[in-house]
Amino acid sequence: MKIVLLSRSRSIPSTRRLIEAAKARDHFVKVLNPVEVSVRLGRKKPGLVYRQKQLRMPDVVIPRIAASIASYGLSIVDQFQAHGAIVLNSARAIGVSRNPARCLQRLASAGLDIPATVMSREVSDLQAMVDEVGGVPVLVKLLAGSERRGVMLCESRQSLEAALEAVLGLGHNIVMQEYVKKAQRDVRVFVVGGVAMAAASRIPRAGRLSRTLSRHARIEPTEVTAELKEAAEAAARLTELEVCAVDVLELGQGKPRIFEVNASPSLPEMEAATGVDLASAIIIRAEVMYRELHPA
Repeated sequence: MKIVLLSRSRSIPSTRRLIEAAKARDHFVKVLNPVEVSVRLGRKKPGLVYRQKQLRMPDVVIPRIAASIASYGLSIVDQFQAHGAIVLNSARAIGVSRNPARCLQRLASAGLDIPATVMSREVSDLQAMVDEVGGVPVLVKLLAGSERRGVMLCESRQSLEAALEAVLGLGHNIVMQEYVKKAQRDVRVFVVGGVAMAAASRIPRAGRLSRTLSRHARIEPTEVTAELKEAAEAAARLTELEVCAVDVLELGQGKPRIFEVNASPSLPEMEAATGVDLASAIIIRAEVMYRELHPA
């Protein structure tokens, strides 16, 4: 197959792992910086141009679109798909996952357990919002323009007021979310092609409340229990993502609560922690999708 990786640089560790996995399975792979791809529309030579040269359509496109270029990058993903390339993941699916409000709306509507969440443009009754999500500390997620966002952890009412005062004047939408203090484990489940492939629990450093995989946290392999598998695979299905990481809090008796879905999860950390070759799993999924479209 001819595979295109949409990534800002081939030296990015996750991009490098995908290159290695594709070449190991005898595929031709090319890395394109999405901001250097141009779109031609209309009747005269419609298509995609990269560095002044017309692009031939690949068989498969694997997007690794950074949040900083989401709006432009996702339009490029859409154009590849419109010209017949198989895409892991689609622009629509990535857009949904990048917007915490839309993502959580889908999950909650399907009956999946999520942290208490309030979405609002107005915070005239700040205390009511805080009470709705169980009091401080709270997570505040700000949507600014096309899926670019910031996340703040406010540990007191004073810090919350100060943070909101600084950003509300910019007209951002606000998503305030419960910070689950009594979770037994903070788990990331990696899903490829609708199947939960691996899981790792994340242990914050002393004095940290962070729940991110690479910042301030130690990760350890963990079993993909039936409960984790069911929750993660349902989240991937509802967001229509072929490749994603589902971030889950395990409460009492292993009950999972989903708080985020990531469409471009880092590969090296999860592979090192779990021993699972996730990059190859992604390439194999691309092969399966290609065979389904081209059975001959």
